Amino acid sequence: MKKGSPRSWLKYIGLTAQLLALILFSVYAGLWLDKKLQVSPLFLIVLPLAVLGGAFYNLYKETNKKNPDE
Repeated sequence: MKKGSPRSWLKYIGLTAQLLALILFSVYAGLWLDKKLQVSPLFLIVLPLAVLGGAFYNLYKETNKKNPDE
């Protein structure tokens, strides 16, 4: 796959969509857990940060894969 091909762009658009969905879900889950456990901003802060850490690790792995087509 060439560097400027549409398939390479679609891969990164998919990663971005996953990241946005996970962040929105983690914020919602954090708000729900904070309300349920009455520990105000704890999970609202921790869950999105954990998701970001995992997402950046996944992005790092995806961008550093050896491409057999090159």
